Amino acid sequence: MKIFSNFESGNINVVKADTPNDIQLTIPADNQTEISQWFHFRLEGVAGQQYSFSLLELAKSAYPEGWQDYDVVASYDREEWFRIPSQFNGDTLTFDVIPEHSSMFFAYFAPYSYDRHQDLLHSAQTHHCCQLETLGTTLDNNDISLLTIGEPAEGKKNIWVIGRQHPGETMAEWFIEGLLQRLLDETDTVGRALLDNAVFRVVPNMNPDGSIRGHLRTNAIGVNLNREWQSPSMVKSPEVFLVRERMLATGVDMFLDIHGDEAIPYNFVAGSEGVPSYDERMATLESAFKQALLTITPEFQDEHGYDKDEPGKANLTVGSNWVAEQFKCLSYTVEMPFKDHISHADELYGWSPDRSFTFGQDVLAAVYSTLNKL
Repeated sequence: MKIFSNFESGNINVVKADTPNDIQLTIPADNQTEISQWFHFRLEGVAGQQYSFSLLELAKSAYPEGWQDYDVVASYDREEWFRIPSQFNGDTLTFDVIPEHSSMFFAYFAPYSYDRHQDLLHSAQTHHCCQLETLGTTLDNNDISLLTIGEPAEGKKNIWVIGRQHPGETMAEWFIEGLLQRLLDETDTVGRALLDNAVFRVVPNMNPDGSIRGHLRTNAIGVNLNREWQSPSMVKSPEVFLVRERMLATGVDMFLDIHGDEAIPYNFVAGSEGVPSYDERMATLESAFKQALLTITPEFQDEHGYDKDEPGKANLTVGSNWVAEQFKCLSYTVEMPFKDHISHADELYGWSPDRSFTFGQDVLAAVYSTLNKL
């Protein structure tokens, strides 16, 4: 029996693995932080043998409530990721498996690899109206990549979509893959109509360093990018600094920042009600977008989510708040669950890459529905 995490986004610490029926593990924290939640490791053992795992010390993880009713994600081929029934007692998550094959992967959510990220970028750039550009590099010398889709012209709206400010929220890039596929599909009239009237600027992965390192929320030096938007720097947060500079150059008419939430088992959006300049126009745009999405898909709901900020009390270091205040535009954080969207639960897969992909396509339709109101 062997346990490995010596691969991209791998993250686990073996406390004890003397016998298959008592494998004890802990989750290492993001570099230079106390933030621990993302895990990703491989078991190599004997097919047909039962293995019993315990993930320890979760009461001090970043989101202890995220483990309640959570089931571990697993795969044999790194293509199909399914759920393993798990139990949480307040500090330890336990689960048993009888592998069908000798090697098996486990993760907090289905990983989105850097190779797949590169495939996504370079597949998109083959479309005649899509340009791939490197805005700069991260602290680990990875590319900060921007896709510009559509021909800029007077009167066209500027729509920005970013994902994975928090790198362990891999559902965000699965979502963006779905959104891009529909936007670039020549046979899809929604995508064609959008590109007739808007230019999309898409950053599928804001945090490649954290993604590769196996972090949950931070970049290479433990900085939470989604608290850097008011005053980013090339020293601490070049990812935000460079994207923000381009936004200031292009303008923003709609902004979607794609995330995953550890605890809340629903898809929802968080608006900018608390920014100082929030007004009736912004409220009307937010309402129109949510109503469109409620009509388009049952995967979305508007009853459960974050508490709304009090007027004028929004944290302007958060991306969607800073963008809303700076550009006076429709600006949403889109959240998906690590667990399942329990209104439409799936016992085998839970919330999954496929559902994230489809939700991205559905959200694109809501963007189209809202476009003429911007």
